[in-house]
Amino acid sequence: MSVVARQGIKYSIIGYLGFLLGTFASVFIFPYDMEFYGKLRYILPTAEILVPIVVFGLSFSNVKFFSKVKEDGKHHSMLSLSLLAICTNFLIFLGGYFLINYLFPDLQKSKLWEMKRLILPLVLVLALSSVFNKFLTNYKRIVVPNIFENFIPKIANIGAFCLFFFVGFGEKTAYGFFFLMFLMSLLGYGFYTNRLERIRPDFDLNYFKKDNFYREILTYSLFGFLGNIGNYIAINIDNLMIGEFISFEENGIYSNIYSIISLITVPQMGLFNLSAPIINKVLASGDYDELDRFHKKTSLSLFFLGLVLFCCIVVGFPYLADFMKNGEDLRSSEPVLWILGFAMLFDLATGFNGHIISLSRFYKFNIVVMLILAVLTISLNMIFLKYTDMGILGIAVAYAISLSLFNIIKITFNYIKFKVFPLGIEMIYALILGFLSINVAILLPDFELNILNLFYKPAVVLILLFIGNHFLRIYPLDKFLNKTFIRSLFRF
Repeated sequence: MSVVARQGIKYSIIGYLGFLLGTFASVFIFPYDMEFYGKLRYILPTAEILVPIVVFGLSFSNVKFFSKVKEDGKHHSMLSLSLLAICTNFLIFLGGYFLINYLFPDLQKSKLWEMKRLILPLVLVLALSSVFNKFLTNYKRIVVPNIFENFIPKIANIGAFCLFFFVGFGEKTAYGFFFLMFLMSLLGYGFYTNRLERIRPDFDLNYFKKDNFYREILTYSLFGFLGNIGNYIAINIDNLMIGEFISFEENGIYSNIYSIISLITVPQMGLFNLSAPIINKVLASGDYDELDRFHKKTSLSLFFLGLVLFCCIVVGFPYLADFMKNGEDLRSSEPVLWILGFAMLFDLATGFNGHIISLSRFYKFNIVVMLILAVLTISLNMIFLKYTDMGILGIAVAYAISLSLFNIIKITFNYIKFKVFPLGIEMIYALILGFLSINVAILLPDFELNILNLFYKPAVVLILLFIGNHFLRIYPLDKFLNKTFIRSLFRF
């Protein structure tokens, strides 16, 4: 088996295990203290929003220009100079941050200012880690970076929470553990990189000055920065704004619900790694009819499987909440679950819109769209926070609107440029079938024991979806529910 295949399989396994760990913690650990969990969910997203400013796209340049610099024996020089540049950028950023806060004293009332001693050092650690993360992909190594990128944050959250709530340590000790996990991750990146190929620090600039090569790197890094900062803002701004303008407790509730409903995106994990080469090949050949067929096929797969999970979650959530500490707070915020779920379902239905654009010659358009999404998300959040009293429900609505408009823009662009369209009539049939299944399960009588309701109602949904799909032929489940396919899952 090739390195790529082995790494792909291991990557998927690690991804699923990490997701299950996060979901387990969201159900059985974090609900014990939503306020402290809300603080943890404020710290990391806020730091991640600031990371692209410090990295300035240099992590992407370490991938883009790796072949060229490695051929000339200067890849270690590029890594060394990138790390040095990030440290320099961080010092400039730090000076700018404190200057702005002293020029505008009202900013010192923010939660970011209160937690600056933890968040700002974390920005530097995450920025340096991001360079190593991208650098390692050049060696076709994605498993260990995936552990550092996805497992470590979950261990940091769970460990810090347990130290604070269950063991009884103070917040500072818990935060210290939280930061230490990311610092260990950075050291792990360095150790693993050195293990693959001994790192040779080289800060000579002459190679990059030749033929103004450094300008090409900086130009590409700028585009990477613009696209990356838009992405980070769009993904993490909700936690920052809830923590700043509502409360840490509400941030904990929102994060908990978001984590649970994110289960519907599991089918998407790893699928892009399999689809990217196909999309790239079809784009190169110019066979847009084949691209349209493939786009519809993958979009239907993602949507149907996500819909199945969505129906099971919304039917079982009220009974699951009864087994969770402070479950009544989650039950009162159940509309957030539905709104986020609908937005994610539509995102799944649109398939790999963004990836088609990023793999085409129009890749720069993705940067524009991502920046639009970031501005739109911030603006809508501010509108709902300032002019309504909807709280986290308003944040969820803002998220749903911005994500849906984001996908509509990409659908329109892809249709104009490539004549591809992800949505099909089968999705409407699936949606109708899903809502009928949900309504039947809700109308069925409840048992006195909630544990029975938790399992029997989602089971009813699954049965109805399976029967309905059998007659309507929406999704070819028969191709996957056979001995040959199941056996193939265990062949490595």
